[in-house]
Amino acid sequence: MTESPPRPRRRCAVIGVVGRTNSGKSTLINRMVGEKVSIVSPVVQTTRNTIRGILTEGRGQLVFLDTPGLHKSESTLGTLMNRMARQASAGVDLLLVVFDGSCQPHLEDDGWMRRALFAEQPVIFALNKSDQEPFYEKTFHDLWQTIQAEKQHTREVFWVTTSALHPAGTVGLVDQLYALAQPADAYLFPEDVVTDYPRKLAIADVIREKFLTRLHEELPHELGVKVEQIDETPNAWHASVTLYVARPSQKGIVIGAKGRNLKYVRQCAEPELSDMFGVKVTIELWVKIEKDWMKNFWLLRQMGYAGSY
Repeated sequence: MTESPPRPRRRCAVIGVVGRTNSGKSTLINRMVGEKVSIVSPVVQTTRNTIRGILTEGRGQLVFLDTPGLHKSESTLGTLMNRMARQASAGVDLLLVVFDGSCQPHLEDDGWMRRALFAEQPVIFALNKSDQEPFYEKTFHDLWQTIQAEKQHTREVFWVTTSALHPAGTVGLVDQLYALAQPADAYLFPEDVVTDYPRKLAIADVIREKFLTRLHEELPHELGVKVEQIDETPNAWHASVTLYVARPSQKGIVIGAKGRNLKYVRQCAEPELSDMFGVKVTIELWVKIEKDWMKNFWLLRQMGYAGSY
């Protein structure tokens, strides 16, 4: 009797996804996971929390930690975002550094390369937005060579070109991540889970995304969203949400003429949240002026930006 060949062991890895703000990290994770687990917006600094997106397939399980993009900080919120990004790059199995290949390298890109040079874990450099022209692939490779020469230290990194906007644009990246993942006896999360992001934070992020889409540059960062309470029944949830702004003039912008902005956000967010959680979700929005909310550590902690929710 011929013995059947042994089944290959599944591979698992926790992956810290880092890079300059607006390099496409969240869109890339959403594409790889196959579902929306991180909000996507054309406004920079969209991601304010570390979000775990989970991809499980026959080869194993990849757990992605999506982080805020590093940027110069002048507020408590910005300082916390930078700290979260640095923490996510430590204690992971793989480090995925995402670069926006459609523009010349920025100072933050240089900084992530220098951090990656001495990282303990395997490093993948993903040159994102390869569908755009021009595409500065050689410029990024040259910068990496320059940094290694300056530091008199060399190390192997794995380069992958990718496009988060196309269905096939992340295939090579996923293949590389599984190739670097280590064999494991068990998955880190149940197979049907795509994120362990807390519900209140997920609801807040979807709402904030809709405001960013609606308001564009009018109110890019001075809007805090806090889900106060979720009233649950078996078939329906109702979320009470406070929107924090720093100045009276911003309150009018958020509300809109005759409440049009609030109505727009509700109409866009409720169907998406209902689909996300599998129950009918309704939201109630209240706007509150809090001058220094971005420097209020206690309030930021309640919003999930400083420790547990």
